Amino acid sequence: MATSEPGKGRVRMRWSAATFAVALVLTACTGSGSHAQPSPPGPNTLTILAGSELSDLQPLVARIRKDTGLDLRFEYSGSLDGAETIVRGTDADLAWFSNEKYIDLAGGAAKVLDRQPIMLSPVVVGVKQSLAKKFGWVGNDNVTWKMIAAKADDGEFRYAMTNPAASNTGFSALVGVASAYAGTGSALTSKEIDVKDLRAFFSGQALTAGSSGFLADAYVRHQDDLDGMINYESVLLSLNQSGQLHEPLYLVYPRDGIVTADYPLMLLNPAKRAQYEKLVNELRSPAIQTWLMTNTNRRPAVPGVPLDSRFPKRVLVELAFPSSLEVVRDLLSAYLNELAKPSHTLFVLDVSGSMFGTRINALKKAMDGLAGVDNSVTGIFSQFRNREDVTIITFSSSVEGDRDFAVEGTDPNSPSLAAIREYVDGLSAGGNTAIYSALSKAYTQAVQSETADPNRFTSIVLMTDGMNNSGESPQQFMADLRGLGPAAAQIPTYAVIFGEASPAALTQIADETGGKVFDSRSASLSEVFKEIRGYQ
Repeated sequence: MATSEPGKGRVRMRWSAATFAVALVLTACTGSGSHAQPSPPGPNTLTILAGSELSDLQPLVARIRKDTGLDLRFEYSGSLDGAETIVRGTDADLAWFSNEKYIDLAGGAAKVLDRQPIMLSPVVVGVKQSLAKKFGWVGNDNVTWKMIAAKADDGEFRYAMTNPAASNTGFSALVGVASAYAGTGSALTSKEIDVKDLRAFFSGQALTAGSSGFLADAYVRHQDDLDGMINYESVLLSLNQSGQLHEPLYLVYPRDGIVTADYPLMLLNPAKRAQYEKLVNELRSPAIQTWLMTNTNRRPAVPGVPLDSRFPKRVLVELAFPSSLEVVRDLLSAYLNELAKPSHTLFVLDVSGSMFGTRINALKKAMDGLAGVDNSVTGIFSQFRNREDVTIITFSSSVEGDRDFAVEGTDPNSPSLAAIREYVDGLSAGGNTAIYSALSKAYTQAVQSETADPNRFTSIVLMTDGMNNSGESPQQFMADLRGLGPAAAQIPTYAVIFGEASPAALTQIADETGGKVFDSRSASLSEVFKEIRGYQ
């Protein structure tokens, strides 16, 4: 596995060039499969807007249908995205996230008609067993966030953690460290946020992601180059049981406090109160609480269901969640613009003829949002960051444009953000679709950037509404990549399906680069671009 210079940069997946080339050929020769459509919703159907980590509850759906007659249908979202969706208005009957605080902070408290905690999982630190022994942390209940920060600052602890602006686990860790340095024991205030102290801790972050589940998968791929991971206790225990780790993770519960997710099931639709109460009673029954503990490694939320041996019996210090949106904004602003490693983001954007009209206008709106126009909660946290380099490569029959921007300041009226908007607003559509020619150019530039500064998070966003019909072939693209050497393996592509783009081809690109595919056919391009920002 190729890695960055020791102690620097972000670890990513190695290319499998031959496999990818074969898959692309097979994709070109086969059509997309058909998918069975769900039956129409009935009176006992409950649609649930849920955190992405709750996808592990799918095996429970059939049991609940059999025992209660309730048909559960999940739609997954990030914590902040879900909160904003609820505030704007949603057709979902229920919401189910790690906590309801994000909804409250976004101004949606009145939307939640009832809430009941279902299960518990604290956000803790997983450290490789051998390293935990070396540090003297095994069996030591006095490890603190400051001790972990000191090891990170010394370069001895390189860890994976989600982006706090996109995922509850990352934000919980940020709250934990900031609260530890404040040392007051009460809810953190803005004046207590010490960027200088926090910088030591975040110097050790070597892998990021937009969700706890994606982070866990990425850790498995890159485990030999990392020392541990911050995630839910349930995720870390599941990884230890999975047989996928070369070395188990020792779970550290910082003495100075942690944040625990209590996964409240929240009622949004008053017409479904009876069904909601029936579901809550089922989920909080001893049998289901035991099932959740056994199968998902989450703690029971109901008294009288004893913890089994996998969970330590020690009393955990629970930290207060920030009580105002101002504190959340200040914490996330400090992380994104001062604490996280700077980034170089390359946007490879389709401006072919099929993008004419509403499609290119949607693209302009999405990019303008990232450049400071979107003042929603999620818009503020997903905009281009201080110290970020942004490259925009446009393509039609060939590469049309190539422009670099250095973001200096996050004020929407700053010269750098204004320049991005001016450039994007001047785009026009026409011509064919040369996806791989544009990707090849993007990777050439990205490799140069990664080589010059391996401490940056370099990534590519590919957006197209069609299939390749001009310029380089997939095979030539792969040959170009092989010619770029191992540095190309450090750079993921986040591919966006738009219009008539080939899901199979874009999924192959994302999978083989350690990236991810995003589907804008059921969500606006602006929403998808904001979601991608959580992975960068």
